[in-house]
Amino acid sequence: MIVEEQTGGGDGRTWNVTKTKPAGGDRAHAGEVARRLAFEHRPVHPSTVKERKVLRVGDGYLVLATGRTATFHFRVTLGETVAAPE
Repeated sequence: MIVEEQTGGGDGRTWNVTKTKPAGGDRAHAGEVARRLAFEHRPVHPSTVKERKVLRVGDGYLVLATGRTATFHFRVTLGETVAAPE
């Protein structure tokens, strides 16, 4: 599982991977872990989330996190490690 989110401020906002987490188990279990993380992850910005809107998108979630003065977003995506071809 991968969390990508906006970091920095103003014109210096960048999009970064801030967390990777093995979900283990089967795809259904990994999907539930991703869903829970969409609701529980504490994003870099805003530091205090006043409102959180979670949208199911493809193999993950897009979360709009509104703070006191601005709205930021982050994404929780399911991924699978792929071995190099032989």
